[in-house]
Amino acid sequence: MSHPEQAAAPVPAPGRAGRNLPAAIASGVALGAAVIASLVFYKPAFMLIVAIAVVVAIWELHRAFAVKDIDLPQEPLMVGGVVMVVLAFYLGTPSLVTATAVTGLVTMLWLLRRGIDGFVANSTAALFTIFYVPFLGSFVSLLLREGGERGSAGVKAIITYVVVTIASDIGGYVAGVLFGKHKMTPVISPKKSWEGFAGSAVACVIAGWLLVMLLLDGDWWVGVVLGLIAVVMATLGDLVESVIKRDLGIKDMSQVIPGHGGLMDRLDSLLATIAPIWLLLHYAVLN
Repeated sequence: MSHPEQAAAPVPAPGRAGRNLPAAIASGVALGAAVIASLVFYKPAFMLIVAIAVVVAIWELHRAFAVKDIDLPQEPLMVGGVVMVVLAFYLGTPSLVTATAVTGLVTMLWLLRRGIDGFVANSTAALFTIFYVPFLGSFVSLLLREGGERGSAGVKAIITYVVVTIASDIGGYVAGVLFGKHKMTPVISPKKSWEGFAGSAVACVIAGWLLVMLLLDGDWWVGVVLGLIAVVMATLGDLVESVIKRDLGIKDMSQVIPGHGGLMDRLDSLLATIAPIWLLLHYAVLN
């Protein structure tokens, strides 16, 4: 079983700035370039990036949960997670549902090998992980497959989804730094303010409106709705991950991304927004 000392350090007192900006910018640019290149040149290459992200995120959660003596079974979660992502891209929604159910059952069977002690805690955490990481992450596959393997609709939809979600972070950060006075959730996330949320909302609505109209050739109201969905879900995603880290007593999920911390620290908003964005774009724009 993993030991608590393997996990990240306890949460320090929050500060206004806590990143190595040069490292953060460099790693962010490198990741962004890899994503853009894969989308432009070969869709399956982007799915490889998604699959790697799923594996790393599961490893981070395994490491973090060890603080509470919860030992996630990494092997079935990682293999099943990759299968879920790949099948969702090539075969669509029904295959994702089936792969999710099979992954959950196989994981519980895997845990039976360890015996009785810790079964409930470990299996509950494992099923939570299946939903939180590979299941939600597989909606990226569903969005990318819009228009077929060689079509551009999926690529444009992915760009829209990523940019609108990033707009929430940027708008919230700028408005929060400049005008933030009223704390939204001081216990969960002391830096979040209602002014920052308003900035996120404005940025998301503008980005959604422009991208849906200009990039996806959709109706303006779809872009507005997409922006509103994104700001609510991105904020909830960030808060959920903050609650997880505070409950576990850690600052970052890991240090795999220089200047950013863990991969899950960057994926929290993206995982939360993808399912409703796919639903909206699939039925209101792409069909």
